[in-house]
Amino acid sequence: MGHRRPRHRRAARPAPAPPCRPADADRHRAPRAARPRHRPDAREGGVTPLTVAVEGLATDIRLPDGEGPFPAVLIRTPYDRRRYHAELRGWARRGYAALAQDVRGRHSSAGTWQPYENEAADGAATARWIRRQPWSDGRLVAVGASYAAHCALALALEAPGDARPDAVIAAVPALGAAETAREPSGVERLSARAGWWAAHGDRRDSDEEALETALAADPRLLAHLPVSDLPARLGRGLPSWPGLWRERERGRTGARARQAETPLLAVGGHHDHFAEETFALWHGWGGPSARLLTGPWGHGLVAEPGPDADSAHRVPLGDLYARWAGRALGGALRHGRHGAVAVGGSPLWVPANTEGEPYTPDITVLRGASFTADPDRPVSSGTLAVPRDGAPDRCLLVTAPLRSPLDVIGPAEVRIRATADTPSADWFARLAAINPEGTAERLAVGVVRRADPPGRVAEFTVALGRLARRLPAGTRLRLEIAGHHFPAHARNPHTGDDSVTAIHLRASRRGVEADGVALRLPVLTSRPEPIDPVQEILR
Repeated sequence: MGHRRPRHRRAARPAPAPPCRPADADRHRAPRAARPRHRPDAREGGVTPLTVAVEGLATDIRLPDGEGPFPAVLIRTPYDRRRYHAELRGWARRGYAALAQDVRGRHSSAGTWQPYENEAADGAATARWIRRQPWSDGRLVAVGASYAAHCALALALEAPGDARPDAVIAAVPALGAAETAREPSGVERLSARAGWWAAHGDRRDSDEEALETALAADPRLLAHLPVSDLPARLGRGLPSWPGLWRERERGRTGARARQAETPLLAVGGHHDHFAEETFALWHGWGGPSARLLTGPWGHGLVAEPGPDADSAHRVPLGDLYARWAGRALGGALRHGRHGAVAVGGSPLWVPANTEGEPYTPDITVLRGASFTADPDRPVSSGTLAVPRDGAPDRCLLVTAPLRSPLDVIGPAEVRIRATADTPSADWFARLAAINPEGTAERLAVGVVRRADPPGRVAEFTVALGRLARRLPAGTRLRLEIAGHHFPAHARNPHTGDDSVTAIHLRASRRGVEADGVALRLPVLTSRPEPIDPVQEILR
């Protein structure tokens, strides 16, 4: 944290792909051994393949054609380094020595797999090893998506100064155990964590279909209590599962990011679980330059477009990453925070700092001003269908059709005045856009956990996250206020007990004051000027 990295001991030859070398390009460089003969492989697209063990960690390397030395790209992953061979070849063809490494205890790497525990130390050992190699010019870019982004950030923010990378690319970043397991209010993200832990937790290999297979055998798998007993129902040992839920310290990475010393490129999707964390990482980054690219994508980014994605949002990420890395290593990026945000439902890209003016549309309660949040019959997170009859299980509100299109860009929220008759209550707010044909599209979900005295009126705000969406004329906005959002989130038992260990549930009577609900949207007052996202990232 805050260390100044030592200068390299000797100059190195420039790589063919990145632009001009900065005057301080020789940081970290170790004395060079005799340069080995590379053996390009036609099956690898003319690059040189190598496999080594670094401190027991299996590492695949692809070296560019030519003498070198080269800047390096490091991807550390729990998802099998062999899946990254095409990406490594792409980097190598652009003049980078590209490495993918299995993290400790995964696939071919030695040791015990402990998620979020060893990545700074293991990354530091690998970075130092890279800088000692004759094919390395000492410059290093840490790259990763999801958990691999955590590995890249741990190296950049927690490793000793001499081991830190010179630039970081973090896509859909899983910042830490607590950030991935819980919402900012503490509510547990059940299905996503159950799926990830079933697939990857406490095992050397992965089974991507583990949770789906278990659910096919027992559709009520996630409804069984307590949540902490999930491993027994999966039929295999998962000793780290209970410990995941004991992780409550959020924000460690964000706090360290304020002291960052390297350029950052953060990439995220509006429909990704980690969209808010991606924005916060960029916004709080203390390095000399920070770039943000977000679009209407899921966790798979451009390979997972949302229903509001446009053809103009198909960014060639691989090429953009390499071009940005070259400019970052060459010291050519403009200082400060810049970026591009795609506006879903339109072909537009706008600057990342764009935010609309507050707008509060009139919204009317259709049904459920008084409703029962019953954890035995929770509101489903998997469907946007709403019941039209029977006892209400949520408060349902709707706006009139929009008279003109709205560009909603920035953080949205709902202000609620309501009561619950239980000592603990979760309040979910789910916002959907209803087109003139009646089809619903989810826009946002937010939640807070409250512990107000039973029956006392409480006034609170539910953050819905950042939106970037053009809503056409004729669209109605529908807001649901509910006590559960299952199985995406664990059910609050309403007893005051922990949702993970609780075995008893009780229903909660809720009352929402019709004039106490305010939906606040950030709306642009004029049409935005479009930008070129690639130019914005590279400037």
